[in-house]
Amino acid sequence: MQVILLDKVVNLGNLGDVVRVKDGYARNFLIPQRMARRATTAAVAEFEAKRAELEKAAAAKLAAAQAQGEKLSGLTVQITQKSGVDGRLFGSVTNFDIAEALTKQGFAVEKAQVRLPQGPLKTAGDHSVSVALHTDVVVDVIVAVLGEHA
Repeated sequence: MQVILLDKVVNLGNLGDVVRVKDGYARNFLIPQRMARRATTAAVAEFEAKRAELEKAAAAKLAAAQAQGEKLSGLTVQITQKSGVDGRLFGSVTNFDIAEALTKQGFAVEKAQVRLPQGPLKTAGDHSVSVALHTDVVVDVIVAVLGEHA
């Protein structure tokens, strides 16, 4: 299926690109998330009419993400979790816990934006975690997991 991208999509293209994707990817993800539209002749003509408006909105979204990224970079978040004597946690610290801690500090971050490449944090100590605020804005945050002995 051919679609027009209404937003920048990683590993696919930029705003306004007409790309061919698998039908299920378009129907189940891109179109419901409002990241793309079917590339019919009417849709292409309508997109060209609204192109400047959509580019301005995308630039504003990027600028807002960069501003939030500057405030967020280098920030340290403390999370307390029950742990054993050796520093291993009972349970783990997930992206949901980190997003919740950042939201309590006044940053609007969703759990899908928190990237944990090695999976959930299972030991006490400082861990570097990346937060993807926008496809072009990825910021590193330090998560200090404090072990609370049970």
